[in-house]
Amino acid sequence: MTQDTLTGIGSVTMPDGALADIAFAEGRIAAILPAGMLPDAFDMRGHVALPPLVEAHIHLDKTLLGLPFQSHLPGATVAERIAQEKSLRASLPLSAFERGNALVRQVAGYGTQAIRSHVDIDGDLGLSGLEDLLKLREAVADLVDVQIVAFPQNGILRDAPVADLLADALANGADLIGGLDPAGIDRDVAGHLDVVFGLADRFGVGVDIHLHDAGELGLFELAEIAKRTEALGLQGKVAVSHAFALGSDLPGVGAVVEALAKARVSIVTNGPNRMVAMPPVAMLRAAGVEVVAGSDNIRDAWSPHGDGDMLRRAGLIAYMQDFRDDSDLEVALSMATSAGARLLGLTDYGLAEGARADMLLVGASCVAEAVAGVPMQRVSVRGGRVIARDCAIV
Repeated sequence: MTQDTLTGIGSVTMPDGALADIAFAEGRIAAILPAGMLPDAFDMRGHVALPPLVEAHIHLDKTLLGLPFQSHLPGATVAERIAQEKSLRASLPLSAFERGNALVRQVAGYGTQAIRSHVDIDGDLGLSGLEDLLKLREAVADLVDVQIVAFPQNGILRDAPVADLLADALANGADLIGGLDPAGIDRDVAGHLDVVFGLADRFGVGVDIHLHDAGELGLFELAEIAKRTEALGLQGKVAVSHAFALGSDLPGVGAVVEALAKARVSIVTNGPNRMVAMPPVAMLRAAGVEVVAGSDNIRDAWSPHGDGDMLRRAGLIAYMQDFRDDSDLEVALSMATSAGARLLGLTDYGLAEGARADMLLVGASCVAEAVAGVPMQRVSVRGGRVIARDCAIV
């Protein structure tokens, strides 16, 4: 199989278990037919068809891919890790464009076709990281769609130029406004959120806030985020990444979850280790909260781990949440596909007639096996054209 545009694929297993032929025309799915109806289609027997993987939380500007392996720089707090990263970043020989490009090509090889990346905006960097990611977004458009979140890594209130820089970022191509631990970093919940939601309202963009603050403090911040989301009519346009406070057993969790569901605030998780409390996926989903998967840090100053494979990430989340049944494994995959697509506002997404001919064909008998086994036998199709095979760009 080459990068030539395909007329269709044949005898592939659909997510519901049926064998089908999928016909392509002008970069879209023209028809989904019973297997054997398209004699000229490329035979994908033994593969299950999935919608493209979606990466809902990544830091393309932070990765150290393309450089020699960097030993982990420890830090006991978020603030200490920020300081460690700043010291390392000052001596990097490759730009954010170069390092981010290496990571994009890696994740696209695995079958991801849409990415939401945060980019650091602070008084030292200015908009340099954003400028690199804007160039990168254009350079890799044939492989992935990239959304960019203007992320105040160093805080907003404690870094005087940042509020204006965030506005400049939104005026110059960033898609969303980010935030970081209003209490833990800026020590001012109301002040931090005033800036974040004020910019969201001013520029008509969505919000994606990093929230590591745990316990009662984190729950209070989540409640404030939900309240502001409703007040500004931003339902469905706000996400909170990490949200460790939701994994506590405090009595206030239920009320906060209800508020998040009412405001349609999504939660993004990377399936963190047991040193922090992971948001309870099944409980949140049952309450009506959208829960989405992301990788977060990949081979950078924050973590030496990660490879950007969202199929593997879905399996990790399933493991961390003790998902064992086929239906639970399908939920884990949906966090890295359809739920991510909804969060990113993707249109024409999915395995349906009329949608874009974008899909990932995985060497497995069913969705559950794909998530549990994470096969490397994959073919990524974008617009009816093969862009990756066996987890490498072709």
